[in-house]
Amino acid sequence: MLEEMTSLERCLATIRLQPHDRVPVDLHNFMMTIADLTLPPAKLYQDGQLLGAAQLAAWKRFGHDMLLVENGTAALAEACGCEVSYLPGSAPVIAHHLLADLSEVSSLKKPDPSNSPLCKAVLEAARFVLDRLGDRVFVMGRADQGPFSLACMIAGAESLMMEMASGESDEQVFELLEYTSDCFITYAKLFKEMGCHGTSAGEAQGSPDVISPKMYEKYCLPYARKIVRALESDDFFVSYHICGDTTRIIERMVSTGASILEFDYKCNKLVVKKAAAGTTTLLGPIDPSGVLHQGSVEDVETACREAIEALAPGGGFILGPGCALPSTTPARNIDMLVQCAKTYGKY
Repeated sequence: MLEEMTSLERCLATIRLQPHDRVPVDLHNFMMTIADLTLPPAKLYQDGQLLGAAQLAAWKRFGHDMLLVENGTAALAEACGCEVSYLPGSAPVIAHHLLADLSEVSSLKKPDPSNSPLCKAVLEAARFVLDRLGDRVFVMGRADQGPFSLACMIAGAESLMMEMASGESDEQVFELLEYTSDCFITYAKLFKEMGCHGTSAGEAQGSPDVISPKMYEKYCLPYARKIVRALESDDFFVSYHICGDTTRIIERMVSTGASILEFDYKCNKLVVKKAAAGTTTLLGPIDPSGVLHQGSVEDVETACREAIEALAPGGGFILGPGCALPSTTPARNIDMLVQCAKTYGKY
């Protein structure tokens, strides 16, 4: 058994597929961290100092190893020009997509995330956390929406997918995906330059629950590979997140080269482990709603123990929720999640 590591040492060793003392713990908890604050949503999600302080307070309370710093899925789309709505009890959402027609794609302008309200807030929050914890914990500054999901926000998911199905506008679809890839890379590099340890690309729209594996391979996979090649280095890692049951595309996800794959509770854990073993680190897959939010402490312990038994052997596993935690997730269930890594996840 190795001597006890710091959270940062533990995460880095896990991601690099090196020996480590136990399974690390991640919390996808940005909504939880600000749940008790009674400020208007725009104030909450545009205030980087507030978001950073909330992440710090959550770390002091739970002691997790990896911090995911974000403010939802709308930040980069807003920087590209999409209109954002702020709804009570919700993270920001896109009110309207930007393009009326794909023929307008050439008119899109490259964004400056450092001067866009939501992106700027995440950058400020990441800096706040890094200044206080950067030598002790793994800080992931989430550039979030990956190329395909960002394209769906800009063009409208239904309209874009109809164009994909027809195949008649592929040239413009690919032009849009090149644009969104470059936008993601631009934003993610700001986190890299400030000293974050990694970033995350969310591709919910690329899930087999939404599009076919064949569509995924044509429209998602090449651009996932592009952003990974542009960003991955010895000290900066890309995490690739797709919701839903990604069992059918897990080998393609591994082929992106991303150091971390975030996966959901719906996946076949044994198939996922076999595909990733010795190549990439898995993060998840505890059900954030049915187990962590609505389940008992005993439900959490059972789910975590089963996940650790299936996914921890040989390393390359970070225990955490499969997606964002609801804002009212009970603290006792988070305590059990963290404790399970310490109890059952030792090597």
